[in-house]
Amino acid sequence: MSNYHVKTLEEYFHVYRKSVRNPELFWEEIAEEHFVWRKKWDTVLSYDFEKPEFKWFEGAQLNITENCIDRHLHIRGDKTAILFEPNSPDEEAEHISYKELHKRVCKFANVLKDQGIKKGDRVCIYLPMIPELAISVLACARIGAVHSVVFAGFSSTALATRINDCEAKMVVTSDGSYRGAKTIDLKSIVDEALENCSSVKTVLVAKRIHSDIQLKEGRDKWLEPLLEEAYQDCVPEIMDAEDPLFILYTSGSTGSPKGMLHTTGGYMVYTAYTFKNVFNYKENDVYWCTADIGWITGHSYIVYGPLANGATTVMFEGVPSYPDFGRFWEVVEKHKITQFYTAPTAIRALAKEKLEFVDAYDLSSLKVLGTVGEPINEEAWHWYNDNVGKKKNPIVDTWWQTETGGMMISPLPYITPTKPTYAALPLPGIQLALMDENGKEVKGNQVDGRLCVKFPWPSIARTIWGNHQRYKETYFSAFNNMYFTGDGALRDEVGYYRITGRVDDVIIVSGHNLGTAPIEDAINEHPAVAESAIVGFPHEVKGNALYGYVILKETGETRNQDNVRKEINQIITEHIGPIAKLDKIQFTEGLPKTRSGKIMRRILRKIAHDELNNLGDVSTLLNPEVVQSIIDNRL
Repeated sequence: MSNYHVKTLEEYFHVYRKSVRNPELFWEEIAEEHFVWRKKWDTVLSYDFEKPEFKWFEGAQLNITENCIDRHLHIRGDKTAILFEPNSPDEEAEHISYKELHKRVCKFANVLKDQGIKKGDRVCIYLPMIPELAISVLACARIGAVHSVVFAGFSSTALATRINDCEAKMVVTSDGSYRGAKTIDLKSIVDEALENCSSVKTVLVAKRIHSDIQLKEGRDKWLEPLLEEAYQDCVPEIMDAEDPLFILYTSGSTGSPKGMLHTTGGYMVYTAYTFKNVFNYKENDVYWCTADIGWITGHSYIVYGPLANGATTVMFEGVPSYPDFGRFWEVVEKHKITQFYTAPTAIRALAKEKLEFVDAYDLSSLKVLGTVGEPINEEAWHWYNDNVGKKKNPIVDTWWQTETGGMMISPLPYITPTKPTYAALPLPGIQLALMDENGKEVKGNQVDGRLCVKFPWPSIARTIWGNHQRYKETYFSAFNNMYFTGDGALRDEVGYYRITGRVDDVIIVSGHNLGTAPIEDAINEHPAVAESAIVGFPHEVKGNALYGYVILKETGETRNQDNVRKEINQIITEHIGPIAKLDKIQFTEGLPKTRSGKIMRRILRKIAHDELNNLGDVSTLLNPEVVQSIIDNRL
C-alpha cells in the first residue's frame, strides 16, 4: 500500500493513523520514495513551539525545479506542462511541454544571473497570468533567488511596501495586462512604486499588450531580447532543504502586511502530496486552478504541486465573465479539463447568471471539482454540484492558508463522503485541535472552538520575513505548543470540520484576506475623516463585503456625503487595491468603545449583520448611547 496515493476510505484511516502515530517516519517514506534529493537529510524533523522553530529534512540538499521539471524530461518531455489560456478566446492557447519549460526556465534563470541576481537575493514579480509569471518563479528557484510575487491588481503603494520590506533587488513586470475588455498599465504602477524603493537596481519588462511605454535608462530592460541571447541550459543551484524558496505577503489584522517565508524541501513534499490526493490526479488529466499565482493557491496548486507530479496545469489569464459568463465552461470543454479548482466567490457570481451559460458546454470531462479561499455556502455548493458536477463529480471544499503552504482539511474525492459547507477531515499528517477561550482542548464531537494545529507539518511557514517576534505573537502565543489558525471551527457528530470564520479582525472578501487596520488607515487619510472602523457583512457574491463606519471631523460636515463615499473608496483603491473597497459606508457621530479606547467591532459586526437582539451588555462601554444611534442610521 502506498502512503503517497490514498485510494479508499479504509486506506485513508490507516494512513492517517500512521501519520499521527509516527509523523517523522510517515513523511520520510514519502520524501524518500517520490523525490530527487542531491543529499539525504540528517534529521526528518526538529521543532520547538516556544521559539517557534521548525526544520524539516534538515541537512538534505535538492533543487525544487529538478523535481518539478528535469526529472520528468525522459518520460514526459513532450507532455504539456503548462497550458496557457489567454484572456481573449480569439487568441490561441499555448501548450508548453516539459522540454520547452525546461529551456525557458533555464534561459530566464541565466538572464537573472546575467543581471547580477544570485542565491538569496529577493526578486519581486508583478506580472499578469501569462507564462512568464510561472517561468520567472521557477527561474528564481533554479538559481536559489527568493521570489516574492505581488498580485498584479495591487496598487503602487501596496507594491512599494512589499518591495521595501524584503529589499528586492529586481522587479519583473510587463508593459501591461489584459483583464476582460480592459487593459491595465502595469509598468506605470511599477514606476510609481519605485519612486520610493531604493533597493531595486533592475526592472525586466515583458511585452504583453504592446503598449508604448517609457523605459528608465540604466534600470529598465525589455525581457525578450535578453531571453533570446541567453544560454538554454542552467545548472540548478543546490539548496538546503531549509533554504528560503519564497516570500508571500498576506494581510495582517494590524498594520503592515506579513511576509510569510516558505522554505524548499518540506514545502515541495507537502504540496506535491496534497495535490496528488485531493485532486486524485492521474497521468493524462488536465488540471485547472483558476487562481492567480499572486496568491498562495497559485504557488502551491498551479506551479509547484502539479509540476512536482508531472501534471498538465492550466494558467488562465482572463476572468469568468469575459466575453460572457460561459467562459469557464467554454475552457473546460475546449481543453477537456478533468479537475477544476475555483473560489466560492466565482461560483456565486456565475450562479446569478442564466443556466444556459453552463448548459451550452460539454462538461463531461470533469472528474473532481474544488473550492478554495473561504468556506463555501450551502446554496453555492448545491448550484456547483447540480449544474457543473451534474451530481456525479465530488466537490473538495479545501481549507488552508498562506501560512500553512498547502491544504490542511479536505474531502478526498470518491473516498470521503462530502457534506455541503464542511471541509470534512484533516489530511494525513495534520493533527487538529479545537480550543476553548481558557486554552483547554475541546474533545469529542458536536463541539466548536478555535482551530489549532498541534503538530508541525512540512509546509508550515517558517517565519514572517524580518520579524520573527510578530510570527511568534500572531500564531503561537494564543495557545501553548500549538499553531493558532485565527479561525473558529465546529466538529460535527462524525468528526467533520466546518470553518465558521475569522475570530480576529481579518475579513475574507472574495477569498482574499483583508486586514481591517490598513483599510482603516487609508480611510483616515481622507481630510474629512476623523476615525473609522471596518467589519465584514454577508454578501451573496463575495461571501463577505466590507461595511465602514466613519466619523467625519465636523458633525455638521456640509460636503456631499455621496462624494465623500466615492473619495474614500478612491483612496482605498490607490492604497490597497479595488478588492478592498467598501460596499457600505455609514457616517456616524461615534463608535462603541471600551473604557480603554478599543473599538468594539463585535457590536458593529452584529449591527452590520442585522443581528440586533443579541448585542450583549453595552452598559460597560465608554459611550453606550452611540450604539442606538448607529442602529437607527444603519444602511
